[in-house]
Amino acid sequence: MAIATETVPDKNAALAPKMLEKIGKYQILGELGKGATSAVYLGVDPFANRKVAIKVVQRDVLGDKEHGKRFRKLFLTEASLAGKLSHPHICAIFDAVADDEGSYLVMEYVEGGTLEPHTKHENLLSVNKIIEIIFKSSKALDYAHRYGVIHRDIKPANILLAKDTDIKISDFGAALTIAAETTQVSGIGSPAYMSPEQVQEQQLTHQTDIFSLGVVMYQLLTGSLPFKATNNYSMVFQIINVDPPPPSIFRPDVPGAVDHIVKKMLQKRLEQRYQTWEELAQDLVRVFNNLQTPEQVVPDTEKFNTLRRLEFFRNFNDVEIWQVLHISNWHRIPAETTLIREGETGTSFYILASGEVKVTKNDRLLNVLKGGECFGEMAYLGRRTFRRSASVATLTEITVIEIKADALNAATEGCRHQFTAAFLELLVARLESADVRLSQLLLDRNVIV
Repeated sequence: MAIATETVPDKNAALAPKMLEKIGKYQILGELGKGATSAVYLGVDPFANRKVAIKVVQRDVLGDKEHGKRFRKLFLTEASLAGKLSHPHICAIFDAVADDEGSYLVMEYVEGGTLEPHTKHENLLSVNKIIEIIFKSSKALDYAHRYGVIHRDIKPANILLAKDTDIKISDFGAALTIAAETTQVSGIGSPAYMSPEQVQEQQLTHQTDIFSLGVVMYQLLTGSLPFKATNNYSMVFQIINVDPPPPSIFRPDVPGAVDHIVKKMLQKRLEQRYQTWEELAQDLVRVFNNLQTPEQVVPDTEKFNTLRRLEFFRNFNDVEIWQVLHISNWHRIPAETTLIREGETGTSFYILASGEVKVTKNDRLLNVLKGGECFGEMAYLGRRTFRRSASVATLTEITVIEIKADALNAATEGCRHQFTAAFLELLVARLESADVRLSQLLLDRNVIV
């Protein structure tokens, strides 16, 4: 490898970022990043007239007695894929060099960053965009699998986001080539994203990548990892034994069908997990097509003012109102739509922001509720899986606020206390109303007699 610099006092100085001007034929424009084992530079290919990313492996890493053989194998694995995986959502490897002077890979340069910033609560993407990103990732990994390649290190840092939902899978250094007659290197991957079979160092198939992509999808949806631990031993235990809560508990706008997809991707047993990438892709397409076109976004300030006007929230302070905004999902639903069916299992309760609904049991009208009133509250008060005792359908177009019981359980004690107080006040009012109606019925019966 020819490395041109202003001065080269020794071999180690040749890789100093401030002095580096050229790697082989590639002119260096700057450093993109640096890790424990390699540094990545932005360069220009003078013959193809394009920008490239050049990953230079540190010499002392390959020469390390304990880990050198392992890192050398990882480098050669990624280098062996140069020119082989050509897919719009896989970061291309153009060139690879390994000689006495150094080792480097020349890769497609993707402007933009990784998915890591979008795993933070304050920077989550819309559900639609996440589904599209996971769909594209699944198609790219399916393509790699058809060429006998399993990635083994799928995580947000290895998925590049060029623009909008245009992604590129990168870093195939940990990849396993199924057809190669080589010993599988163990201990590869990022623990939080590993499959049960991977942490147990069992034989791997493409389903390990499906599991890891499921962890990524969970994190993109919720801003939280499905398995969290303070050390690797605890992490391994959770991956093998613990089922994470569905994403919709942390993010109310996640549909149940998306919960189902994530759950199936994260199944511990291979026979219960998605069997093929195509099966996963088809489920993602169905969910994406069934999602309604997003309505015009209602600003939080407008939602706040709406909640503040509703009788149900009159005793909530401002901090508690903001909490309600963060744990709730708002829907606009047309007239003559059934929201709750008698006998169904429910996990959500609802507060009418506007419009009217009717409550029926055995097709007999029990009540008509208007803006500011609540229904389905026993899903929370019952503290268990609750079977609906009545049906609720819209009489007019309504705006309704949905809150899942588990989401409210995760709120602060003060916020939960306010809900409990509001529910008790509501139940007392309904009992008083029922007593009045019963008294009137008895009175009417006596008059008739």
